[in-house]
Amino acid sequence: MPGLDSRDFEEALTLFRAGNPAAAAQVCEAILRRNRRNVTALYLLALTAMQQQDCAKAERIFAKATKIDPNSAEIWNNRGSNLCAMNLPDRALEAFDRAIAIAPTFFEAIYNRGKALNDTGQLEAALTSYDKCLELQPRYVPALNNRGNLLEKLEHNEEALTSYNKCLAAAPTFATAWKNAGIVLIKLRRYEEAAKALGRALELDPAQDAIGHLIYARQQLCDWDDLPALITKLVDGVQKGKVTAIPFVLLGATDSAKLQLEYAQDYVAKKYAPASRTLWRGERYAHERIRIAYLSADFREHAIAYLTAGLFERHDRTKFETIAISFSPYHPDEAQQRISNAFEKFIDVRNMSDGEVANLIRELEVDIAVDLMCLTQHHRLGILAFRPAPIQVNYLGYPGTVGAPYIDYIIADRVVIPAADQQYYSEKVVYLPDSYQPNDDRRVCPALGMVRVDHGLPEHGFVFCSFNNTFKITPTIFDIWMRLLRQVDGSVLWLLEGDARVPHNLGREAEKRGVAASRLIFAKRVGLEHHLARHRLADLFLDTLPYNAHTTASDALWMGLPVITCPGKTFAGRVAASLLSAAGLEELIASSLADYEAMALKLARDRSLLDSLRERVESSRCDGRLFDTVLYTRQIESAYVQMWERFQKGEPPASISIPRIERNGRPGFVPT
Repeated sequence: MPGLDSRDFEEALTLFRAGNPAAAAQVCEAILRRNRRNVTALYLLALTAMQQQDCAKAERIFAKATKIDPNSAEIWNNRGSNLCAMNLPDRALEAFDRAIAIAPTFFEAIYNRGKALNDTGQLEAALTSYDKCLELQPRYVPALNNRGNLLEKLEHNEEALTSYNKCLAAAPTFATAWKNAGIVLIKLRRYEEAAKALGRALELDPAQDAIGHLIYARQQLCDWDDLPALITKLVDGVQKGKVTAIPFVLLGATDSAKLQLEYAQDYVAKKYAPASRTLWRGERYAHERIRIAYLSADFREHAIAYLTAGLFERHDRTKFETIAISFSPYHPDEAQQRISNAFEKFIDVRNMSDGEVANLIRELEVDIAVDLMCLTQHHRLGILAFRPAPIQVNYLGYPGTVGAPYIDYIIADRVVIPAADQQYYSEKVVYLPDSYQPNDDRRVCPALGMVRVDHGLPEHGFVFCSFNNTFKITPTIFDIWMRLLRQVDGSVLWLLEGDARVPHNLGREAEKRGVAASRLIFAKRVGLEHHLARHRLADLFLDTLPYNAHTTASDALWMGLPVITCPGKTFAGRVAASLLSAAGLEELIASSLADYEAMALKLARDRSLLDSLRERVESSRCDGRLFDTVLYTRQIESAYVQMWERFQKGEPPASISIPRIERNGRPGFVPT
């Protein structure tokens, strides 16, 4: 700081450092009354204004100080930080550049420049600044941590973890870096390490918003020792208005639609608030066809791609112009190629900021922007926060409310969102007449001649199966499954392989419940066709709660495997019931968990009943409505038309019910 041998200034500085900016400002103002060009007093006065969050006043003072002394790198650097706080990034960058020009090795200014670039979406340039800062100061903790955050955003997760580890080597008690390392370890599916890192973050700082991520990591591990206490703590934090998790965690940890709404609204208000200046300002477009843009990072080998490919291909090109806004990592796979061919425009926006993508959508004059992700992993909800389109829709990827005032509609059906539950959704509900979930009738239905012994399954014993993600398995559901194994001699439970610790943890839980761990069989992850084919080796699919099977249930039904479900109280917990209803298999929807258990036991003991049920499930692939992609496409198009017509009439969004359309022909599935 510029020096001044003055008792008054020393007093002001002492007051400032003691956290009394108002008193420090009074002393500075007294000095300036004697000498209005005292740069040191001006500088400290600007800092007191920043500390009191009066950024406009601080900028006026900084302007005077830099005019008097234009060669102080420190003053330019702090002026840049203040301009960042004022959300004036371009001017802030100019200030940081002035500081660096004066002092090329001023690593704090180089770091601040990187942070400003990061905040404006100029990620590659920001990374260059962080790297330059670390060349000068390799153990500079803020740069190491934020460099990790930036790399994580770019999906360079291994590099991000390296940066966090360097940060923790320099600052072992930095709780935020432990949390960030835990989050990226989750993305790398290293759940045991993630749980340790997140647990350490909470030990160091119980106020860290790490508990939701810790719960998710423990769920993926099926490590339930203190899970109920963690969930109770999470719910308590949510109810007190603390941001303690990403909203997705609540879908698998709670069964309250009301709580999920309240938390989503709070989370979005803090993280993805509406832009102060919207891009769409009431214009009504007059296009010959309705322009629909689908936004997703999952236009690749992913469950969303498997469900939607047929829908995108079947859109009526005479009525709709379809655009893909893709922020998927580049995967030259079959799914990505098929989907890119299905759209009239397929636009890769991976390297664009949220604001740039929003501007693109506005320039394209999109009528309806359909977010296929909302609050799922890799989402870009910030794009729609700019309101680039007159109609914005939550569809398919996130099974719950987003809580965002700029999302107008959610696509649903009367099973996943009963009429009485509309109050728990910030969006207006669009009811499709069958299931809200699309399915692709052009996907393969493989029969690869598999035998049970190749998968470690008993040749004649009953095979219960649940290929859900392991985070959906709860102690309550597992209790039921173990009781079934105890009552059905020779039966096994076939689960999808998850983290390497899952077999050990679930085997231990089985032993606690009087079941040998050897009766749990774990299916390795394989390609889609192989995975679908092995469903034919199982006898009965058992669903989970409070988060149901979604695409997983569709896979089972497509392959003729009966699915038993028990509906919960939220969207995520009612999807399997929605699918079974659309398939005409309502008798497989249990009224309670006791009914669910009794139904599974009855089918396991009555082979003729199970065989007849399997025949019905097989026939539903062709005869039911669930897998009729053409029918589904016409129904969701009807929903889009009604949204668009309301908008054209100047009417606000409202709940919409789409009438049932009669089927015309059979779906064209491909048996192989």
